[in-house]
Amino acid sequence: MKDTNKLPLFSTYEFNPKLYDELFNENNEVREIYKTLYDLFSSYSVEEYNRLNAQAKASFFNLGITFQVYGEKEVKEQIFPFDLFPRIINNKEWTTIEKGVLQRSKALNLFLWDLYHDQKIIKQGIVPIDLINSSVNFLPQMKGLDPPEGIYNHISGTDLIKHSDGNYYVLEDNIRCPSGVSYVVGNRNAVKHSLFGVFNQYNAHTVVDYGSKLLETMESVKPKGVDAPVCVIITPGVYNSAYYEHSFLAKQMGVVLVEGRDLFVENDFVYMRTIYGPEKVDVIYRRVDDLFIDPLVFRKDSMLGVPGLFSVYQKGNVTLINAPGTGVADDKAVYTYMPQIIKYYLDEEPILNNVHTYHCSRKDELSYVLENIDKLVVKPVDESGGYGISIGNRLTKEEIEAVKKTIIAEPRKYIAQPIMSLSTHPTYIEGSESFESRHVDLRTFTLLGKDIDFVLKGGLTRVALKKGNLIVNSSQGGGSKDTWVLKK
Repeated sequence: MKDTNKLPLFSTYEFNPKLYDELFNENNEVREIYKTLYDLFSSYSVEEYNRLNAQAKASFFNLGITFQVYGEKEVKEQIFPFDLFPRIINNKEWTTIEKGVLQRSKALNLFLWDLYHDQKIIKQGIVPIDLINSSVNFLPQMKGLDPPEGIYNHISGTDLIKHSDGNYYVLEDNIRCPSGVSYVVGNRNAVKHSLFGVFNQYNAHTVVDYGSKLLETMESVKPKGVDAPVCVIITPGVYNSAYYEHSFLAKQMGVVLVEGRDLFVENDFVYMRTIYGPEKVDVIYRRVDDLFIDPLVFRKDSMLGVPGLFSVYQKGNVTLINAPGTGVADDKAVYTYMPQIIKYYLDEEPILNNVHTYHCSRKDELSYVLENIDKLVVKPVDESGGYGISIGNRLTKEEIEAVKKTIIAEPRKYIAQPIMSLSTHPTYIEGSESFESRHVDLRTFTLLGKDIDFVLKGGLTRVALKKGNLIVNSSQGGGSKDTWVLKK
């Protein structure tokens, strides 16, 4: 049994045998992999730990590691909540995760190529045409267009949960503009500063090489005829919720961070305004959504994009990362077909399983969802950030009826999943001055380029800071932890 007298910070920790606790095993004993870390935290008094925690928060503040939360009446900029007790993943588990997310990324890329070319998977009746045509993220303008090296999703973020059975499941795929990798690096720097001695004892893989790998990926998909590509990141601006990440990655890669007004099109090429005159741009990592990248093709009222940019892309004179139209493949309704997609394109069984999912556009599944909302999580297919999610067992009868009406009005827009038992991890809760059990998930980051298949060895462990909450997104009050992937 754990010695709570030895560790006052854990004196109020509640072990729940029905959940998978990543620190304590089924016998309520510290797992072997965590013992060194546990012994370190055993040596801290509450006062000592509070000082250490304050130092870590100060480092986040000084580095500007923030995000913006959009409320109904105001926008707030906050320091990204961070917990010093890291998550540890052994090499065997990570090998399965890495192979699984890479498999999904490759299958999704082949799926996107097919959707915008021959649509064989649709013609053979594996994925229904209505599912694709009704997706707001399917861009007809991308039909027949060949992205450099045939790659659409250069950057993928795959969200995983660890269930009470001890296995990992994919919660969703993110291949439009997956965010969060800057916090992975920020978390690591904060932990190494605070826990340097114990970190070195664990022999964990580095995460600070992501910037160099991302730049290598960008340069590998340069337009034809370009020897030394000029790469940039385009951001919607300082008021975007992920602006810190945009500026962080630009610094990591040594490339220029631009806004739409900094670029212009001339003679079928894209140029950047500089104090030395125009400079041709070859590869653009865009953090601007599809419909805002070019007002001449998509939203005419967009002030974020570059007029004429899509025409240059069509001619092959600039590479956009990720490719426009990738969002059709991370639609949560398409997610329900991922086992078939993997089998069709790779002739393999999924290494990582989906969470069982009901799509409300199917009449039989709609009926089940409407009758069992109290046991399900209902999600919009095209939202991110945890917005629009309804967790059935937290709803009143009136709220359940309201959700039903919303689903019936637009069944294509919603999926439902069983309320999964996300694993828990010790998280320091200010106010209680102790560690408490909180639900976590894991976002991994995969890069695809010419001859490049890279999965960052460590991801963003997101924490639901509210007791019992299953939504881990920062926009919904979540935080994060450093993730240590052991070399052996």
